Amino acid sequence: AVAWCEFGTPEELPNIHHRKEYEAGVERLPDYRLTCIFIDKAYRRKGISAIALHGALDLIAQAGGGIVEGYPQDTSDGKRVGASFLYNGTRSLYEGAGFTHQRRKGKNHTVMRRTLAPDLGPPFPQSAT
Repeated sequence: AVAWCEFGTPEELPNIHHRKEYEAGVERLPDYRLTCIFIDKAYRRKGISAIALHGALDLIAQAGGGIVEGYPQDTSDGKRVGASFLYNGTRSLYEGAGFTHQRRKGKNHTVMRRTLAPDLGPPFPQSAT
């Protein structure tokens, strides 16, 4: 694999960075969390992270959808960040996927949230005539 996006329920992925700060500001836990986006070094800076993120969102929609959170690095100040620190993705990546900023989490990360409708599968098949 050249890339993957880790996702699961809060019960499956309870340990997130700055957890105490996160829990102090949470009103409702999400149905799913996106906790890591990994891209092989040879494939970085080619848009693969967006493909991995959208692939995870497709699987979440197929599983019934719901509230999805990610905790990306906020690079909106223009400072360059080494790739080893971008394992949560960037705020702009999540914004491009329809997420909205909720609040800061830690010094450089944010809580981003999106609600996904369930994917009900393909439309009813039409009969061949």
